[in-house]
Amino acid sequence: MAQWVESGGGPLIAVPEAVLPFWAGADGDEISSDYDRACAVDGYAGLLPVGDTLALVLGDEPASTAYLPEHRTFVRWYAADSETELLDGVPAALDSAAWEPEVEWRVPGPVVLFDAAWPGEASPRTEHVRVDLEPGRYGVRAAYVSAGPETWLGLVQVRARTD
Repeated sequence: MAQWVESGGGPLIAVPEAVLPFWAGADGDEISSDYDRACAVDGYAGLLPVGDTLALVLGDEPASTAYLPEHRTFVRWYAADSETELLDGVPAALDSAAWEPEVEWRVPGPVVLFDAAWPGEASPRTEHVRVDLEPGRYGVRAAYVSAGPETWLGLVQVRARTD
């Protein structure tokens, strides 16, 4: 089945591997930590500067999240009786989703999804998922979808842009 990532209560973040050392998480003596910046992102998904590129914040509420490469989509488990039930609902959810406006995300290569409270350099020692994205431009769109009477999921789709 899918590999799931959970947070300790805050947002998850997908940081390009090339800039992982620049993500300080909740650490630091600044007035506002990187984690605070991630928590301030409105909506289901948003972008934050990290180093010389951007990271993708999966906002809204904490939810177990997996990346499904066959759909190029982060799936967020809000409610379902089983993983199978949730994953079986993904194709129909993708077709019926009322998407938020798409944003453009330029990535230098693979990204790592983990709890935004952790420093980037610690992510390999925490619950994480590596997502093999090719360098380039992507459109990112998000939605909250009911895939059945008791199944609710979040979708954050990452689509290659050629325009």
